[in-house]
Amino acid sequence: MTSPPLDARVFEQIFRDHYARMVSIGDRLLGDPARSEELAQDVLLELWRSRTRFDETIPLSAYLYRSIRNRALNELRHLRVMRDAAPRLHQNEHARPADLSLEEQEQDAAVRRAMAQLPDRCREVFELSRVDQLSYAEIAEVMGITTKTVEAHMARALRTLRGALSPFLPGTRDRVGGPGHSGV
Repeated sequence: MTSPPLDARVFEQIFRDHYARMVSIGDRLLGDPARSEELAQDVLLELWRSRTRFDETIPLSAYLYRSIRNRALNELRHLRVMRDAAPRLHQNEHARPADLSLEEQEQDAAVRRAMAQLPDRCREVFELSRVDQLSYAEIAEVMGITTKTVEAHMARALRTLRGALSPFLPGTRDRVGGPGHSGV
């Protein structure tokens, strides 16, 4: 059975059925209802523009919710980059990143290496939890996975980061790799 073509009447129904939920998903991630509305409208506009090419085998709700989630995450990444870059843009010439202590540089490098070791989904779960402050239930809903899967990804991320950063954690510096270290 084929679905009806995406005409104005069908599109209107799609809008009524999905718009509020899309805005809610975007707002949960962004915490900005106005921007979430804009992103939801962008997704729906894109659907309308590509209505003759839309693959009807894809469940529409999954497509819409994944699209709003991806746009919101892209927005968060963009905001994070802008936020992280702002202090560097306003530093005076005496406060350069090279002024960081050797230990701070090593810690920064260790964090970057540890994050790079994480699988993409695991890193995304970690960032949604720790950077974007979403609950496990919210992460599960946004990513379309179970809460147990979120927990598993977080456990893996924390294990990886803890292992990579153990030389910098208080009380572990002398134990890790030191005399009497069992390697376990």
